[in-house]
Amino acid sequence: MNDVILSRIAEALTWTGRYVERADATGRILDAYLHRLLEDPWRDEDVACRSLYAILGVDAGSERVDMQQVLDQLAFDARSTCSIEGALGAARLNARSAREAVSSEMWECLNSTWHALADQRLAARRTGPYAYLELVRRRAALFFGLADSTMSRDDSWRFVVLGRSLERVDMTVRLLSVRVLDAAHAPDWPTLLSASGADEAYARVYGGFGDTPRVAEFLLLDRDFPRSALHALTTAEECLAALGRPRQDPARRPIGRMRTRLEYLDLAALEEQLPLLLRDLQQACTASAEAVAVAERFFPYQGPVEWAQEGA
Repeated sequence: MNDVILSRIAEALTWTGRYVERADATGRILDAYLHRLLEDPWRDEDVACRSLYAILGVDAGSERVDMQQVLDQLAFDARSTCSIEGALGAARLNARSAREAVSSEMWECLNSTWHALADQRLAARRTGPYAYLELVRRRAALFFGLADSTMSRDDSWRFVVLGRSLERVDMTVRLLSVRVLDAAHAPDWPTLLSASGADEAYARVYGGFGDTPRVAEFLLLDRDFPRSALHALTTAEECLAALGRPRQDPARRPIGRMRTRLEYLDLAALEEQLPLLLRDLQQACTASAEAVAVAERFFPYQGPVEWAQEGA
């Protein structure tokens, strides 16, 4: 019975971390693109929207796409965990199923956020989505802040942080992949920095806002920025080690390999290696998530982690 309880709680906590991080990251991306469209009225809205769809793995179809359609699908659709509202709804359901493991303040944060979304969605249709997106970002930050300040540093906390870390790597890779591999719909470097919440941190490190491939170096290799791939991989590996996973464990091994590869990467060869590196990063995160899920010690695996419509 104890193993069954552990399996249920572990699954719920991991997905709670992932879904809250997904909602936060999606909100940041939408906000960055909306501001770019306002700043540059000559920018092709259809191209910008297709870039957004490419980042989040959504088929844009052949018809012209506008930002309202994007918001309806990627922000307000409660039926899909690809959207902000769907991800937060799924996070709330998972947290509710693990109420004995999360703090009351964490649960209240998610529950009140979920109930506030309907009014914010109606307001967004009248005055624009900025207040809606700001609420999502602030509440996601509050949720993870409460996790850090109200949970013991036990396995429950580690599963939440592990889920958040894997999602962060996945989102960073998605942003960079569209910029590097999909030139037709690629965002510029400043938009990519803003979408990652990294514009001010980058400016402090390099002394200005950049429009160079150095952005990729920062988002992949910076040791101090919490949304960089290296920082998130290091955190995920630390969680897996604390959960008792040995180095050769199939969940920890791909994360450790990629973390080591990034730490000792030759910067002069980064631009040339970037497409292969991004592919390997995404595969490592998927392999690790599958291995954690399939282990009988934690919870049964029910399908690959991917940005497709899922049942909440």
